[in-house]
Amino acid sequence: MDSYAMKLHPMTRRAFLQAVSGSALGLMASTADAQSPDTSGWVTYHPDIETQAIKRKNNRWPLSDQANRSDWVKYEPMSDEFNGSSLDGTKWYPHNPTWQGRQPGWFDPKNVTVKDGCLNLAMRLANPPEAMRSQGYHTYTSAAVQSKGTVLYGYFEVMAKPMASAGSSAFWFYKSDPDRWTEIDVFEIGGGATGFERRDNITVHVFHTPTIKQHFQIGDAWIAPFNLDADFHVYGLEWDEAELKFYFDGALIRKGPNTYWHQALTMNFDSETMPDWFGLPKRADLPSTYRIDYVRAWKRKA
Repeated sequence: MDSYAMKLHPMTRRAFLQAVSGSALGLMASTADAQSPDTSGWVTYHPDIETQAIKRKNNRWPLSDQANRSDWVKYEPMSDEFNGSSLDGTKWYPHNPTWQGRQPGWFDPKNVTVKDGCLNLAMRLANPPEAMRSQGYHTYTSAAVQSKGTVLYGYFEVMAKPMASAGSSAFWFYKSDPDRWTEIDVFEIGGGATGFERRDNITVHVFHTPTIKQHFQIGDAWIAPFNLDADFHVYGLEWDEAELKFYFDGALIRKGPNTYWHQALTMNFDSETMPDWFGLPKRADLPSTYRIDYVRAWKRKA
């Protein structure tokens, strides 16, 4: 592995390795017109969740805005209650169309199911097909779901229960275009990884834009007062032209200025092996399942 890639945050390394063969054009651009990234203005909050978590009064609006003060309108292309018996093929891929997963865990579409009112992403002890083993995939299979469409701005809310293993449970947005490549990680959780059980990792990335030519990231971990894999919780992202705000059970936990995230992105759910971050899952913890009860999206009426 490239020494530069080894130094990157695990999610960054994933995207870097995915893109070195196909998206190098933007990184090769002349640095003559490059700007230094602005990483200022980001704040992590530490609310008392037991007293500040918002109680839901209705399902029509985001949990943090139950009175709909921001005039939200449901955005159906990125919403799903997962109440059927199979994934809605008009909205979702049962895999990531441009990436096979982080080695050694391979994204196996068979690990994506819709059952008992949830989208289920499983991680298992299993050997991938021979063609994948030749690319460094072995021992583990995992799962990914990506939206077929892209979205720019809105409110995005999921009720989810991370898997109880060192396999990651993630909800994130990204798109790699020739002139712009950005990413928003709403959460990355290693529910059964030692030392990470309560860490809600929130990170935003810029790989390149017309004015930024080198990757940078801004991240922090919000620490929950309980293990995150113990129950379902509501995770939210409010994303507009001015700010990005992140919520947990309706309470604001992080926000920052939207200096660069003005690109239509795909929505993603996945579970990855994170050998250099969470460590590889223990055999005794597998199979494990990351469960999403619903995803709901809104746009401002204006």
